[in-house]
Amino acid sequence: MREYTSPSTAAAGPDTDRRGGLADDVVEYAAEQPDRVAFRRRSPGADGPGWSDVTAATFLAEVRQVARGLVAAGVRPGDRVALMSRTRYEWTLLDYAIWHAGAVGVPVYATAPVDQLRWILEDSDAVAAVVETPALGARVRESGWPDGERHLWVLDDADGPGAVAALTELGREVDDERLERRRTSVQAEDVATIIYTSGTTAHPKGCVLTHANFHRGLGATLAELHELFADEDASTLMVLPMAHVFARVVQLGAVKARVTLGHTPDVRTLPADLATFRPTFLLGVPRVFERLVNAASQQAASEGRGRLFDAATETAIRWSQALDRGRVGPVLRARHTLHDRLVHARVRELLGGRCRFVVSGGAPLGERLGHYFRGIGVPILEGYGLTETTAAVTVNLPDTLRIGTVGRPLPGTSVRVADDGELLVRGAQVMREYWQDEVSTAQALPGDGWLRTGDVGEIDDEGFVRVTGRKKEILVTTSGKNVAAGALEERVRDHPLVDQCLVVGDGRPYVAALVTLDPEAYAGWAADRGLRGPLSAHTDEEALRAEVQAAVDAANATVSQAEAIRRFEVLPDTWSEETGELTASLKLRRNVVHRRYRDAVERLYD
Repeated sequence: MREYTSPSTAAAGPDTDRRGGLADDVVEYAAEQPDRVAFRRRSPGADGPGWSDVTAATFLAEVRQVARGLVAAGVRPGDRVALMSRTRYEWTLLDYAIWHAGAVGVPVYATAPVDQLRWILEDSDAVAAVVETPALGARVRESGWPDGERHLWVLDDADGPGAVAALTELGREVDDERLERRRTSVQAEDVATIIYTSGTTAHPKGCVLTHANFHRGLGATLAELHELFADEDASTLMVLPMAHVFARVVQLGAVKARVTLGHTPDVRTLPADLATFRPTFLLGVPRVFERLVNAASQQAASEGRGRLFDAATETAIRWSQALDRGRVGPVLRARHTLHDRLVHARVRELLGGRCRFVVSGGAPLGERLGHYFRGIGVPILEGYGLTETTAAVTVNLPDTLRIGTVGRPLPGTSVRVADDGELLVRGAQVMREYWQDEVSTAQALPGDGWLRTGDVGEIDDEGFVRVTGRKKEILVTTSGKNVAAGALEERVRDHPLVDQCLVVGDGRPYVAALVTLDPEAYAGWAADRGLRGPLSAHTDEEALRAEVQAAVDAANATVSQAEAIRRFEVLPDTWSEETGELTASLKLRRNVVHRRYRDAVERLYD
């Protein structure tokens, strides 16, 4: 058993002794820097998206107005209020208003199906809900929401004032003294939010996170990553769904660190939004960054610069790998300088032109992607955490970056590898419990102070943590070989044509894979080769299988022969949140894919 603890330091935990709630941060921000631009609010324009400044003082005033409305509506301290919307400014506004009123936010993914929505609303006993659109309001009602007994507000309500305006009007008679009593009565150990894991089962579990969990976790994170927030004009653009714990931490961190925050609702609009918002750092899950690289590759190919882009990509990766070895040869140095001017500078412009760092979490980052971004001059700082740990427990730092790991534990945090390889975590950011679920709580927190993460990993002599897979994703072939499916899948997805990959082989004689293609990348690839008609007509095309085989070969090169993918099938489908194969954080729902593609899996073993 190996264990590593990063000691607490006063500098790394300025919020450790905070006694109040998270809404206090907004009050302090407005008092200290009322005219500072706290948010830039996305607004449509004839020539693309524009941005309107929102100062700290204006934001506080809006938070108070909405909080008054919640109080007037009868929302009491500790009551649960559900939020169901895409990523947008109003999400953050409502989140802080709920805390200001002393209530508890329950985020719900906008893509949640009715059955899951019903479970979350009933399990949390939400007294009110705010949704983005009338269509989402209809979904809430379909789930059995008792209209007339509980409040339902719609942000973009076509038949009346939106939720913000309605709550503002409703709360006009609530005086400042009453509102302040609500805010100041909140204690750090009170529940701040119940986040339901996006999970792979019918009934996700509600992680109970307190104001203290966020205060203490963010205190360490902001101090360790101070280089990201050092610039006077530091800013970041939120692309993650706000129901994800990583997004909530980014939102809270931006307010605490005085970083200007913007929101973008759709990863498909991200390139355009990056060009106009121009963040100094970016946070997201690996699939977001994979898509950005694929978009750059497709653009280069459409301009007749595909081979140059591919060569520059390999140069960036080799450059980064040479940095790890401590020596960059003169030929590689010259090639990197040339490619930086011709290619890498353009990729940096796609990130807005000012982005200095990228922070990745939520899922494992492939090493090639990590080396590529460092090679183009925008290092990815990979971290690790769970909803149950209020996001990050480990992170790579700008001056101690080890690609292939998720960094070292944050100050005040311990990570241990159990005898069976499972990663255990202990620290002030670990959740209190699963909401109304004593059995699951006892399984995850058996009373020894250590959270069972369900992840498998290792810790090196310097404390760097490497996550090698999920316990449930470890396949065991009939020969007894343990195979980490996730690592193979990441490597296959590195190929620009590949969108998703599911590795199979548990209880089978060998490892195989189902592969889906990126629709846009495939369209360009097919057009260049004169292939017409739908993808379903070309899944067995020799040239296409050769491309996917190259991706499989690259993955196989990282494992032993017994762990290698021996067969694969290219599917004509696209997996998504909407169709149910992916969670909102873009993780595979393995049980769903296995069930829906049972025949395809069987064909791999014919």
